[in-house]
Amino acid sequence: MIDFDTLWDYSHPKETEQKFISLLTQAEESGNNGYLAELLTQVARSQGLQGKYDIAHVTLDRVEKLLTKDLVVAQVRYLLERGRVFNSTSRLMDALPLFLNAWELGIQSGEDHYAVDAAHMLGIVESTPEKRMEWNLKALDYVERNPKASRWLGSLYNNIAWAQVDNGNLEEALELFKLALAFRKEQGNPMSVFIAKWSVAKILRLLGQVEDSIVIQKELLAETEQNTVPDGYVYEELAECLLSLNKAQEAQQYFSLCYDRLILESNLVANEPERITRIKELAGRSS
Repeated sequence: MIDFDTLWDYSHPKETEQKFISLLTQAEESGNNGYLAELLTQVARSQGLQGKYDIAHVTLDRVEKLLTKDLVVAQVRYLLERGRVFNSTSRLMDALPLFLNAWELGIQSGEDHYAVDAAHMLGIVESTPEKRMEWNLKALDYVERNPKASRWLGSLYNNIAWAQVDNGNLEEALELFKLALAFRKEQGNPMSVFIAKWSVAKILRLLGQVEDSIVIQKELLAETEQNTVPDGYVYEELAECLLSLNKAQEAQQYFSLCYDRLILESNLVANEPERITRIKELAGRSS
């Protein structure tokens, strides 16, 4: 049976969903309910990343019917993906107990990777910054004691760094983002490296090191110009940097480019309307 997890391309969830769906008939005919259930959890995840939340729940309903007590990994993955769909639709109180169950079951069964996945999600959905930080630190401690889950270090450095940003601790956040960048470079995933660089540059801007931030963002811009789809968040940061340097006219050009990209981000439009409105105004868009 194909290791379907190797087929993931998180930047292209639609294409990934089609790859998974192409394996379903073989999985169904195999009689291996554990494999089928796990495959379906990832179908649901790819659907959720596309904003197809109702369809993802239907897929997870199918998974739920396949679950038995002996299918521990499938159970953990089901809990994680149901929780992620709830989180994506702002149903945090529905997501929370699912991630808690996934954490506990992952530890009990020795599934370190999925246990840390659950803890990192709890570091996102918990109700207060203190609780979110507690879960991120708990996850980091677990990874440091369980090397099989070391692939999570980059994500945990990133999550703890953003929590530090929320708490106003920018210097601490910068050091964590630098750790995340170094780890991502070791992993060799270009998209993860790109995001880590962007995060470092953003914090440099917030710390007033605007020129250093611009250098990094322009490097990222050069990378995106080689792609078919420009990155709106790079445009946004360059615009903010230029605005802080009182280069309003240059900033407006980047805000305009940013607006054209980010208006297509349905989650951002729904969850941060004030941000979109500000970008629109600074872009000089009247309609």
